[in-house]
Order: sequence, then structure tokens, then C-alpha cells
Amino acid sequence: MKTNNFFIVSTLSVLFLISCNKKKYTEVVEVPLPTAQEKITIGMPEDVNAEPGSFLMDKLIYPYDALAPTVSPFTLETHYSKHYLTYTNNFNKAVIGTGLENLSIEEVISQLDVNNTELRNNAGGYYNHSIYWKSMAPDAGGVPTDTIASVINRDFGSYENFKVAFSAEATKQFGSAWVWLVVQKGGKLQITSTQNQDNPLMRNSLVKGTPIIGLDLWEHAYYLGYQYRRKNYIESFYNVLNWKKINEAYESAIRRKY
Repeated sequence: MKTNNFFIVSTLSVLFLISCNKKKYTEVVEVPLPTAQEKITIGMPEDVNAEPGSFLMDKLIYPYDALAPTVSPFTLETHYSKHYLTYTNNFNKAVIGTGLENLSIEEVISQLDVNNTELRNNAGGYYNHSIYWKSMAPDAGGVPTDTIASVINRDFGSYENFKVAFSAEATKQFGSAWVWLVVQKGGKLQITSTQNQDNPLMRNSLVKGTPIIGLDLWEHAYYLGYQYRRKNYIESFYNVLNWKKINEAYESAIRRKY
């Protein structure tokens, strides 16, 4: 009797295991592994062309990947070939028949009616981005040299003091904004900021001056690389500052206005 019971229990155990194994097998879903990582194709700045108009796009002097990690390649491509291109096209359309077509962009910015929202936003977007592109370069950053170095030391006490003041101005901004280093009367340097696409050349600016550094704080300038960490983007900006071009812009502002 015991032998029969053992046989029955053993048989049921084997059948149970077979059933479980079959169940496990039938529940397995085969998922093929990816054969290669998806790649994002990055274009070239020279392939971007605005529609015919009085004002041309500034051509980048560096490829889209040249400012990484401060500005990621995809961020720079999107920023330049989408946002900046759109501002340029809309600005050219906005000045048709206004008598502004033959003026310089600085003259347009300083003379435009700030109540004309379309012209104000697109002219500002066109000009502001031009300053931003020129503020940066690959293999740049570090401590400034030449005339701009001595002027920074004169007006801020040191380059480190300038960085602290510039970062503080940038960090306190809420929403879409720009932070500027401008040249004022007598060649004095001043840090200021503007909202949206305004800038210190416009009539409504509280602090007026000629911009020689512009930091874009719109989300499209940094979000793909930094998400909510805007402060990291601000601090990284000093690693790509094009001091040679900034120095040239300072000396040009002095010659033009003072």
C-alpha cells in the first residue's frame, strides 16, 4: 500500500513539474536585441540658407560639435538651423517696405518702434543670436588677454569678480532672457539683462550699451543638454568665451561711438 502511494505521489510530482516547465516555456517572449545604436545625423552650418532678404545669416565659424560639452551638437544645430533661421526669415519679411532695409542691424534695433511686436521680436532674435554665436569659439575660454583684460580688471576688479557678477545676473533670471556685457559711454563695461528678445540697444532698455558678450537663456539654448540644470550651462559658458572676438568687438565699439 505504501509502495502504491509513493508511486502515485511521484507520478503526480513529475506531471506537475512537466506542466510548470511547459507553462514557463510558453510564457517566454523572445525579444531581438538591437544590432546597432540609433544615430542622429548632424548637418553642417554652411548648408543652412535663409530666404532672400536684406539681412543675411551669420555663418558659424565652427561645426555643430565644436562647442561640446558646453553646447551639445544637436542643441547647436537645432538652435542655428531652426530658431535663428526662423528669426532671420521673419525679420526680413518684417522690414519690407518700412525703409529699414538699407540700415545696419544696429541702426534698425536702436530706431525700431518697440510697440511693433513682430519687428521687435524678430529683429531682436536676429541680432541677439549674432552676438551669441560670436561670443563663443572652440578651444577658447580661459582668462582674457589684450585690451579687454585690462578693462575688465578696471571695471570689475578682476576676471573672477566679473564671472561672479555675470553668473549672478544670469542665475536670477526667470524664463526667457539674455545676459549681456555691454560697452557704455567712455568705454565702461556693464553687465545687464533683458527679457525675451530685447537687448541693450533698444529704446526701452533700462541699461543701454553696445553688447560684446551675449548669453542666451532661452530653454532652446540649453535644455537638450542640461534639462533643468541651467546653472551648469551658465558656468560652462566661460569655457567657450571667444576672447579674441570679444576684444575686437570692444575696440570696434570704442571706435564707433567714443
